[in-house]
Amino acid sequence: MKALKEFTIPFVGLKIGTHHFEYNVEPTFFEHFEYEDFNDANIHVDLELEKKTTLLELHFKISGWVKVNCDLTNEPYNQTIENEFNLVVKFGEEYNDEHVDILIIPHGTYEINIQQYIYELVILAVPLKRIHPGVEDGTLDSDILKKLEELSPKLEKDKNKDEDIDPRWNTLKRLLTDK
Repeated sequence: MKALKEFTIPFVGLKIGTHHFEYNVEPTFFEHFEYEDFNDANIHVDLELEKKTTLLELHFKISGWVKVNCDLTNEPYNQTIENEFNLVVKFGEEYNDEHVDILIIPHGTYEINIQQYIYELVILAVPLKRIHPGVEDGTLDSDILKKLEELSPKLEKDKNKDEDIDPRWNTLKRLLTDK
């Protein structure tokens, strides 16, 4: 996969200390990863890079929304997302990203690309079960919801429920109430 240049940080020219970077992620970013679950996206990425003498510390913070389809009604809606992640970049003999929050890059590397970390942060911020807010509060008027309501099993409350129960159970129930 080709790296997007805007997400490459040349850290070799930065002074020791804290540096801030801001990015706006739009749908074209996800097309690069061939991810098609989002209809639209508007995500703000705030990155704080702290350069030290032997390592780099990166603190990612994302916030915004992605337009996804509801799992129940297939109606599109904007899902707000927020996520944070800390990454430590160390220098070593060879590239190693086996650990979740530690990245080892070879000595002599002068830049780091963060597009994969931003992509994963966004994907992991979206809930597994996507439910339209209108479904949760009952304000969504959808043909699919009407059909689901029509086809759902009806629970009938039987007035003669006590007659259907074995009389031995009624005797046992009286033990609880006759104290």
